Amino acid sequence: MTSMHVTRLYTGDDNQSHFEDIEVELSPQGVGRLSDRIPATGLIFRETGGDYDLDFHNAPRRQYIVNLDGAVEITIGSGEKRVIGPGEVFLAEDTTGQGHISRAVNNQIRHSLFITLD
Repeated sequence: MTSMHVTRLYTGDDNQSHFEDIEVELSPQGVGRLSDRIPATGLIFRETGGDYDLDFHNAPRRQYIVNLDGAVEITIGSGEKRVIGPGEVFLAEDTTGQGHISRAVNNQIRHSLFITLD
């Protein structure tokens, strides 16, 4: 069995955002490997400018974000930073608390998909 990596962003008991690395299990099904079905409520297409620099904010809802191109740098309250690059997925669940900072990387425009879960 294989898996697909997802970076989870969530609010901890300390009211700050944290990162967690999760693996979504994939199993052989038909052509290729699939995960279990995850119910979603909508799909949003987004383009973010190369000058994107948003100070601390919360995710507006639980949502997967899939970067199609470009990258985003996410900073949490502890100062830890991660760059989520093209083709990578993160799960934004820090809908309360201090939130996170997000910035464009290398002044590049980024196209992404938001898969909403609420």
